[in-house]
Amino acid sequence: MIDPSRRDLLLAPLLAALVAGEGADAAVLDPDMTIVQHFGDITWETGLDRPPKTVEYANLFGKSSESGLYLNLTRWYPGFMSAPHWYETDRVCVVVSGTWWVGSGEKFDSRNTVPVTAGGFVRRVAHTPHFDGCQKSDREPAVIAICGVGPIKFHKVNDSGPSWITL
Repeated sequence: MIDPSRRDLLLAPLLAALVAGEGADAAVLDPDMTIVQHFGDITWETGLDRPPKTVEYANLFGKSSESGLYLNLTRWYPGFMSAPHWYETDRVCVVVSGTWWVGSGEKFDSRNTVPVTAGGFVRRVAHTPHFDGCQKSDREPAVIAICGVGPIKFHKVNDSGPSWITL
């Protein structure tokens, strides 16, 4: 008997889309029934107090600032990481491309991070401080698909400090 977890149910459509890829002959779809957005057509924006080419976001479904399920892509550029922070709810993450470096705890230390490569899964547990991003030595940005239930609020561990760190 199959007993899928909530995480499995949330990740199944995302992982199916990642595996399917592009390149197959196009069929005619009813846009009221199936909504397709190709990677090159996704609109990216810079959030919070970050300058361009540090971290960008693309809302694919819902918004993390609104009630309900959301799915976004987050793109970290090499040499930038978040300062330690936390959220009220869990977030489930799948690395789409590149290497995402993740760390836990209230004290930032880029050397105390773990690399997660494309296809890797990370669960950020509610109310636990963490930090993440790309090492300066990375050759490409990391793109991460993040899913959760909103609204979320970004809580910095150090309220007076920046929300991002340049390596």
